[in-house]
Amino acid sequence: MPTISARRFYSFALNPDPATVSAVLHIEHLKELFTLHGDAARAPIRNFSISARDFDWAHESALMGVVNLSADSWHRESVCLSADAAIERGNILATQGAAIIDVGAESTLAHAERVGGAAQSSVLLPVVRELSHAGLVVSVETYRPDVTRACLEAGAKVLNLTGPGRSAEMYRMVAEHSAAVIICFVEGNNVREVSDYSLAEDPIPRLHEYFAREIETATKAGVERIFIDPGMGFYYSNLQDSSVRVRHQITTFINSFRLRTLGWPICHALPHAFEYFKEEVRSAEPFFAVLASLGKANLYRTHEVARVRAVLETLNAF
Repeated sequence: MPTISARRFYSFALNPDPATVSAVLHIEHLKELFTLHGDAARAPIRNFSISARDFDWAHESALMGVVNLSADSWHRESVCLSADAAIERGNILATQGAAIIDVGAESTLAHAERVGGAAQSSVLLPVVRELSHAGLVVSVETYRPDVTRACLEAGAKVLNLTGPGRSAEMYRMVAEHSAAVIICFVEGNNVREVSDYSLAEDPIPRLHEYFAREIETATKAGVERIFIDPGMGFYYSNLQDSSVRVRHQITTFINSFRLRTLGWPICHALPHAFEYFKEEVRSAEPFFAVLASLGKANLYRTHEVARVRAVLETLNAF
């Protein structure tokens, strides 16, 4: 093992010194990070198809566009308050380059209204049916088994699972429908029932442990298509300090390639960082896409498909 101070790559998530943040973005430091974990960066990951679409995750990435059917969602442009509006947005996102359309009916914000399964399904199903019928790959974001089953039966091909509380039951549904699952890291029963995030200098071992356990449960249930998502956009009580949260997010983004040793593609939900971007908040997700790309992300969940696509295409030009 090379003699390198690995703390510089991890500790700034808890270190208030802004100089530590800028240092990690220097090319010399990224080179040292690769020296420490080069085997992980080269680890193979599985390719698989979703519906009729083939994906070569070892050599390409894809975008997942967001359609929110909850008025509580923070991103105003993604909120659709009718099925027709949601269907229109889904088709627009696909035209802009989204390979997967992710629909959800309950915001993950801490203050958002809780929405029951029947209410979620009533607004989701017309959208899922129509977009699936049009040939789009549809994902549904939920932690509820009843919503999962209804949406898979309506044509959804991806479950964006935002809570491990009843994951074994939901993995069986995914397997029954030959669908894919995005396993999100959630500290709690589900994304609406979290308190504090277990911060550590290096977040990757905790993430690796969590995903290894969930992957084992999923594969035993027969799931053959898996993404792992470190959950960068979820709301924890001890991550409300913007400097702590963003440093944690940056640390995780650039280190996430180390999770490739689990053998599955990595999905990142791109966050917003209001406190730093302010009136330019719509530029935040493209910025974080650069960091996710450095961490070898495979699937980018974004409200800003056109902007993120432009950024990734520019990076790919090199």
